[in-house]
Amino acid sequence: MKGMNMKRQLFKSVTTAAALSAILMLGACHKKTAPPPPPPPPPPASPTASISVSPDTIPSGQSATLTWQTSNATDVSIDGIGAVQASGTQQVTPTDSTTYHLTAKGSGGTQEATTRLTVTPPPMTQGRTTPSPTEEDLFGQNVKDVYFDYDKSDLRGEQQTIIQADAQFLSQHPDINVTVEGHCDSRGSTEYNLALGDQRASSVKNALVADGVSASRVKTISYGKEKPFCTEENEQCWQQNRRAHFVYQK
Repeated sequence: MKGMNMKRQLFKSVTTAAALSAILMLGACHKKTAPPPPPPPPPPASPTASISVSPDTIPSGQSATLTWQTSNATDVSIDGIGAVQASGTQQVTPTDSTTYHLTAKGSGGTQEATTRLTVTPPPMTQGRTTPSPTEEDLFGQNVKDVYFDYDKSDLRGEQQTIIQADAQFLSQHPDINVTVEGHCDSRGSTEYNLALGDQRASSVKNALVADGVSASRVKTISYGKEKPFCTEENEQCWQQNRRAHFVYQK
């Protein structure tokens, strides 16, 4: 009888150990796998920019309203006006036809936009005559400079519209010749910027010729960084110096 009890106890111990082992194995099988790491954050959104003027044609001495909107931008500026809010309006009263160039910069890049305001001569006053503008006056009012990205000589997309307007004016005034000056900002060596300025002037000349202006009417010269339009050392000033500048020639 005593041997029977020992056998029963031994069997019970073995059964209990087997059950515990099975429970542990079942727990191991159901152990949760570690979740995958979270995806990387999306890249910063690119800025958007738009600018318009209303009305887009005014008599000399009258005002128009610039309206602009940007998004995803931390630095917004308009040539001739300076730094502005991300979106807003402003009254402008230019004496000549003007192209307003907006630049919006953010962590996602740079976006630009332009709009043009045409200024017409004031109406004639009874009993007085207003002298007709000379060709050089018209040239200064209608032919606009072309701007470039840093270390680039190819024409930006929005600058194509300005080139086309310049070419149209020159085609309508065949007696006017022009010199295209290539300019750069202050960064880089004198020799490098002279070469870059020459490339910028040549890019503009080639675009004018492609739009129908005779190559014999267009001369080019490079000043590199030697004749800056703005002397401050910041991006807004550098952008003013990265240009092809038009000079009237009879």
